[in-house]
Amino acid sequence: MDDSSRMPTPADTVPDAPPTPAEWEAWLAVNGPKLLLFARQQTRSHEDAEDVIQDALVRLFEKLQAGEFHGGEEAWLPYVYTSIRRIAIDISRRDDRRKRREESVAEDIETDQRDSFHPWFESDSSDDETRVQLEAGLKNLPPKFAEVIVMKIWGDQTFAQIGETLGISQNTAASRYRYGLEALKSHLGNARRRGDLAI
Repeated sequence: MDDSSRMPTPADTVPDAPPTPAEWEAWLAVNGPKLLLFARQQTRSHEDAEDVIQDALVRLFEKLQAGEFHGGEEAWLPYVYTSIRRIAIDISRRDDRRKRREESVAEDIETDQRDSFHPWFESDSSDDETRVQLEAGLKNLPPKFAEVIVMKIWGDQTFAQIGETLGISQNTAASRYRYGLEALKSHLGNARRRGDLAI
């Protein structure tokens, strides 16, 4: 049997040579918009889509540079589509796990805070002296702590709602609340020691 009629096997195929910068730019110019549209459908935001495309293209380029890619330029696009889909699934799973962790932590913190709620925040039981000291304490807090305390206690917002309003995570909102309360307690303790507060 003539060797020329034999079907090539994977061992016979030569790895693709890495593209020149001009070839790579030309390929990206043609296929970039298609990839972005596909990635956008696979992810939750435009930023995630761009990150996913970048990761997928880096994978392709590294395979080409290492001489591990076979199939020619016509196989690049299917490879990148597959990579985009896999990376997007990984990101979605990671984000879902992080969101569940944050919600769990925020619920635990809210339960703890409810259990240790301070009566001096309730307007019915607070006298004028305490209110004056609280207002002074809030004004002396960094704004990022004060706004969370006000939204949580007087605005009756959850950490999730506060986080959404301020553009921060639930965990960050809960931490700011905790630090702010500690600073307020310290302020009231100092006022009591100075005799500015009778309680």
